[in-house]
Amino acid sequence: MESLGVLLVAPMNAYLEQELDRRCRLFRLWETPPDRRADFLRANAASIRAVVPYAALGVDAAMIDALPALEIVASFSVGIDRVDLARCRERGIRVTNTPDVLTDDVADLAVGLAIATLRKIPQADRYVRAGLWKNKGDFTLTTRFSGKRVGIIGLGRIGLAVAKRVEAFDCPVNYYQRTKQAYPNYTYYPSVVELAANSDVLVVACPLNEHTRHIVNREVMEALGPKGVLINIGRGPHVDEAALVAALVDGRLGGAGLDVFEDEPNAPEALFALDNVVLVPHVGSATHETRAAMADLLLGNLEAHVAGKPLLTQVV
Repeated sequence: MESLGVLLVAPMNAYLEQELDRRCRLFRLWETPPDRRADFLRANAASIRAVVPYAALGVDAAMIDALPALEIVASFSVGIDRVDLARCRERGIRVTNTPDVLTDDVADLAVGLAIATLRKIPQADRYVRAGLWKNKGDFTLTTRFSGKRVGIIGLGRIGLAVAKRVEAFDCPVNYYQRTKQAYPNYTYYPSVVELAANSDVLVVACPLNEHTRHIVNREVMEALGPKGVLINIGRGPHVDEAALVAALVDGRLGGAGLDVFEDEPNAPEALFALDNVVLVPHVGSATHETRAAMADLLLGNLEAHVAGKPLLTQVV
């Protein structure tokens, strides 16, 4: 792949960057100041045949149009909502992502967030570190996770992995997606509102698209109720964030465990002082093992493209 010019949009993984630099002709976009990047792309347009984006920074129509030699967009993520797929199709540009290899880690985090939110694990940790256990006595009672009704929006790879895990906690599993599937052990609801009304914990695990943007709105939060917990390991725009903040502040929603936000890395500051939320900085796939596997899968897609072989995880 030595002749393949690859544009890496940001420093997303040291191993991936090292391998791209070793195997390809690597262009690092972030090393050029933002106000000079258009000039940088123009100067190197003839050489850049591949772009590597990730969840936080994608490939828009302007970048695609600036790169006439572009052949493939290989995303370092499973979500491709920040890639202009329509423009890629118009140009005949191939698109790949990194599914499956991150499923277990994201599902693990979903369960971890649910338990951490209900049992107030971060708050209990801070209680001990602040010396309050010694000075004020026992920590407050919390709520158990075992046996809670878990509703899952999107029973795809990650949703099914979450379902498998929560079954071990004796949690009944309910789900919503546009098409009912043959899952005899899981209960289907034809709307997100009905799913929320019949769940104690609601997990967002669907892809982000025009149909699922703000799929969790005020009506859904009202249905989940003051004892319900929302877990979002999908994408920030799945949830109406302003409505979420208001519901948590007002006590109309019991709690939330959030890995993703609408305007990352800007999480709503109104959440910081709340005792009923657990916030993590989009770390669903952020383990050494999974990021290495994602990098290897991305590299495999680039190798297949150069060799004229079928792509491993083709989206477009």
